[in-house]
Amino acid sequence: QVRLVESGGGLVQPGGSLRLSCAASGSILSIYTMGWYRQAPGKQRELVAAITSSGTTTYADSVKGRFTISRDNAKNTVSLPMYSLNPEDTAVYYCKAMVERAGNSGVYYPYWGQGTQVTVSS
Repeated sequence: QVRLVESGGGLVQPGGSLRLSCAASGSILSIYTMGWYRQAPGKQRELVAAITSSGTTTYADSVKGRFTISRDNAKNTVSLPMYSLNPEDTAVYYCKAMVERAGNSGVYYPYWGQGTQVTVSS
């Protein structure tokens, strides 16, 4: 069993900052990609940022220059400091990991966290 636990969401004023964190635990051999997605009301879930085990990053155009994803491979954690937040960033943010499980070497399964609310409002 693999579990992802997110933390760090909340309410912030426009121009403010937040830091999201996600920790993966369980029967993990390795994690290839860890990333953050978000879903605003009435919209599809979208990729915000992702990082591979070797450090290659991907960002949505809307967050480039404002968000920076990082991970600790030894601790199976990923963080997302978010700066210059605006109301369009309001959404539920989900952590996702592609996990190689103990007993299933060579196969990567997607796991999701439960989501954390980020609200940007004055």
